[in-house]
Amino acid sequence: MHYVKVKGILSAKNGMNLYRGCSHGCIYCDSRSRCYHIEHDFEDIEVKENALELLEASLKSKRKKCMIGTGAMTDPYIPLELELCHVREALQLISRYGFGVTLQTKSDRILRDLDLLKEINQKTKCVIQITMTTYDDELCRKIEPNVCPTGRRFEVLKMMRDAGIPTVVWLSPVLPFINDTKENISGILDMCAEAEVYGVICFSMGVTMREGNREYFYRQLDRNFPGMKEKYIKAYGMQYVLDSPDNAALMKFFHEKCGQYKIVHNNNKIFEYLSQFENGNRQMSIWDYS
Repeated sequence: MHYVKVKGILSAKNGMNLYRGCSHGCIYCDSRSRCYHIEHDFEDIEVKENALELLEASLKSKRKKCMIGTGAMTDPYIPLELELCHVREALQLISRYGFGVTLQTKSDRILRDLDLLKEINQKTKCVIQITMTTYDDELCRKIEPNVCPTGRRFEVLKMMRDAGIPTVVWLSPVLPFINDTKENISGILDMCAEAEVYGVICFSMGVTMREGNREYFYRQLDRNFPGMKEKYIKAYGMQYVLDSPDNAALMKFFHEKCGQYKIVHNNNKIFEYLSQFENGNRQMSIWDYS
């Protein structure tokens, strides 16, 4: 861990990252890519020491209320958060000034802040986004080793449902030759249906690789899936987009099953929902699923 001072905290679209780097160890993590210019070891978490001051100043100065997002680049609920509580303090500010929030995570540590999430959702709107890559907990521990497995994330989704907090699942990434099966997609969507998630985001049945994350990914393949790196190199070379050979069939199955479950599966509609600030809760109607 190390500290830095930053000049700003909210992006043009009102997203923020209180930390840079991550300790979850997900083998496919795009945030390791060199294009993001993280000049320190990825596991050496960079803490933005003045982030909360900047956030409060930004919230005070905004003319219109909006949704504040976090988790796009660094999971907000890394283990260090339990010690520093910066996310919790940020949620307290967001609640105090009447803004909405959406958080993206893989961690059940989010349950520590369930009181604040409910408080925000009662005032305006809170949406929790959970990443789910495989319904198989044993496989999950190989590809996302230092965070709670899918079964526990499923429990988190149901607890959010019971608390009246809407959820969105990211079905991403799908790793070719590893979790790109109909059985896996079906297992995840069955969980989503039971947890009554609002929507599932899925761009394709594949993964992206850039300089920085590709090298790490291949090292982890050698460790956990002997012979798989050579299979990737032969199939994809240095491509950026690595779609499953079964991408078309799996995407068709994904959309059909989401439709059967009445889960929103239009990415643009879900992103619009995530960014739309609301004054108080509303009941979803059948039109939300069209």
